[in-house]
Amino acid sequence: MSTGDYSHRPVLFDEVIDAMQVRADGVYVDATFGRGGHADALLARLGEQGRLIVMDKDPDAIACARERLSADGRVTIIHDDYARLAQHIEALDLHERVDGVLVDLGVSSPQLDDASRGFSFQHNGPLDMRMNKQQGKTAADWLAQADEREIAEVLWRFGEERQSRRIARRVVEFRQQQSISDTATLVALISECVPRGKDKKHPATRSFQAIRIKVNDELEHLGGFLAGIFDVLRMGGRLLVISFHSLEDRMVKRFIRKYANPPELPRGLPLLQADIQVGIRLKAIGKAVRASVDEIDANPRARSAVLRIAERIG
Repeated sequence: MSTGDYSHRPVLFDEVIDAMQVRADGVYVDATFGRGGHADALLARLGEQGRLIVMDKDPDAIACARERLSADGRVTIIHDDYARLAQHIEALDLHERVDGVLVDLGVSSPQLDDASRGFSFQHNGPLDMRMNKQQGKTAADWLAQADEREIAEVLWRFGEERQSRRIARRVVEFRQQQSISDTATLVALISECVPRGKDKKHPATRSFQAIRIKVNDELEHLGGFLAGIFDVLRMGGRLLVISFHSLEDRMVKRFIRKYANPPELPRGLPLLQADIQVGIRLKAIGKAVRASVDEIDANPRARSAVLRIAERIG
């Protein structure tokens, strides 16, 4: 497959659409709209009675959704974090009536390409990194206030950065002289501390990822989303999550495993495992799905993408 085939499509596009098994009259949620690649494909498979709910916390993404989809009566557009999906589904009177939910974690290409968002270590711009620029502290704010220990802990926990302590120490030393307000300054500080590896990964890759996760409370929001998914999905409804970080993928994997297996019985209890009635159950659909070699060649960002699929069965 040529590079052009992937140029305007989100990661794991075909795999997501196939796994969703769209019914023409179904109700589906794209909880991280981005620029609408998945949403467009889902909508194209829906009939007149079908319904699509799109969400995003990024005002730019929501502006794009409104411009393109607001005239379609089948579409509901919600500006909010996907962690609050269950509350919105309740308000729409769709409790346990949704056929499929997709969450694509991570940063979209438009966010990376826009230097003013501060996500990219390859383009200089304000050190922001907020998914919603109308809420919360910027990355610059956090780096200016966090102590050395907290910075090192975040870089290690969320980025698995081996030089986390050296970077944290250098950041604290530098900010005593001047503020760290742009991405180029932070990249330079990190590059002083991180040697170039054989994998040719940019020295700032892990640190930028870790700071972004911290600034946006991404793991907490993922946990909130998963906790409410049973208030959303109908029996037979599917959950699809694309993650780009091992911590996120581990959370999703553990969640599915927790509800895919009945609870362990204490020894000596006069019951068989088959006698246990579990009210909430999931079934994992296949193994974790990763991008093909062709897709990775065309879009290196796909290399770390992992898709997990689960179906509600009880």
